[in-house]
Formats: sequence, C-alpha cells, structure tokens
Amino acid sequence: MSDVERKGVITFKGGPLTLIGPELKVGKPAPDFKLLANDLSEVSLAASKGKTRLISVVPSLDTPVCDEQTKRFNKEAAKLPGGVVVLTVSADLPFAQARWCGVAQATKIQSLSDHRDVAFGKAYGVLIKELRLLARAVFVVGPDNKIQYAEYVKEVTQHPNYDKVLSALGVGASV
Repeated sequence: MSDVERKGVITFKGGPLTLIGPELKVGKPAPDFKLLANDLSEVSLAASKGKTRLISVVPSLDTPVCDEQTKRFNKEAAKLPGGVVVLTVSADLPFAQARWCGVAQATKIQSLSDHRDVAFGKAYGVLIKELRLLARAVFVVGPDNKIQYAEYVKEVTQHPNYDKVLSALGVGASV
C-alpha cells in the first residue's frame, strides 16, 4: 500500500508542504509505534498501556518553537496526574535529544526519535515529505488507546493550542 500524501495541509513560513500519512481523528485507535529512546532502547505505545499519553511532535528540538513547546510540556508534566505520560517525538538523533534534554533539564518528559525509518511520522500523518522532518502536532491518547485529541499545527513555525491540549487531559492551563 502506498503512503497517503496530503498536499498543502501545512505550511512553513507560508509555503505549502506535503504530509505523508493519514490524518488521525478523535475516537479512532492510535497506531502503535516503535521509537528510539535516548539510550537507543525501543519504546512503543503499548509500553505505556493503561495510561493517558500526551504525544508532542516537533520538527527539531534545536529550533526556537520546538524548544519552547517541549519546555512548556515538561513544565506541565510536573503538574499532571501520575496516569499521564508525556512523550516528545522528533526525527532528531537520540544523542541530540539526550543533549537537549540535559541542557534544558527536561526530566518530566521522554524524548523519542523517529529518525530510523520515520514510521511514526507515516502512521500519525506528520512526516513532511519535502524535509524528512516531522510536522508540529499534538495527540492525546487515552488508556484505551483511542485518540482523545489531535492537533496538526497548520503553520510549522507556530505553537500548538496549549489550552486545548491541557483541557483534553482534563486539567486547566497554566503559564
């Protein structure tokens, strides 16, 4: 089966880009995945079965908006109930993610790399064809593995709607 291409769904500095993969919808099952943790171990969606997962997807941790987004979710993660796991996914190498997490003191999130085969990007519909990076998006996956919230940020250089993400988790927003 060929990968679905969604042209012009998102932009980068106003220029249209193509996303590869389906648009995930609320209420549908979340695709499983195998991503690399900073220690090169594999992490799957099934590894956090029974928990709510906030999956923050960024193009690269070494860019300003991705840096701010990941720091924001790291800060929010400290206030979330114990049944919530916060994952940040990018196509950055695991070593770069580990370096970034150390410098940013991001200890409440788990950074995961899709650099190997961008299978997560294809399954979640966030692989940018032109750049081989992941688009900015946020998903909340419930303990039942169904999508409770899905946001594909239209302009890659913009932030997700933090208030809506936190509301989907059943908590109020903070600064």
